[in-house]
Amino acid sequence: MPDPPMVIRAGQVERFDRGAGVVTLPYVGRWNAEGNRVTTGMTVFAPGTAIPLHTHNVEESVLVLEGEAAAVVGQDSFELEAGDATWVPAGVPHRFANRGQGPMRIYWVYGGREVTRTIVATGETVEHLSEADRGATRAE
Repeated sequence: MPDPPMVIRAGQVERFDRGAGVVTLPYVGRWNAEGNRVTTGMTVFAPGTAIPLHTHNVEESVLVLEGEAAAVVGQDSFELEAGDATWVPAGVPHRFANRGQGPMRIYWVYGGREVTRTIVATGETVEHLSEADRGATRAE
């Protein structure tokens, strides 16, 4: 596998449509090889959209780049603005929703290379950003 490029541009990565107006750009792309210690990318939420309550097998850090987020991490709820960041330990249920009138853009980093997502409501576990990992909904 070739070394990753030094610069990754948004127009060069595959976009994952997660439904309901949520789109993810995984900047690690296909070169997320054994030597990488993180998985990273950006997700854009249309107004009124959310990712359902879920867990990961690795920790996650989230930085709000644009917009307003409603976050649930474990038993805590937060309102986040552009420039705010939070993190989620592995195995802790969490979700992010766009609570604003415009798009919400988050930058995320997972502390691992082989990331899974388990949807709390169903218990189903899938590989992160696989064809099975597309769920997004209108915010509750």
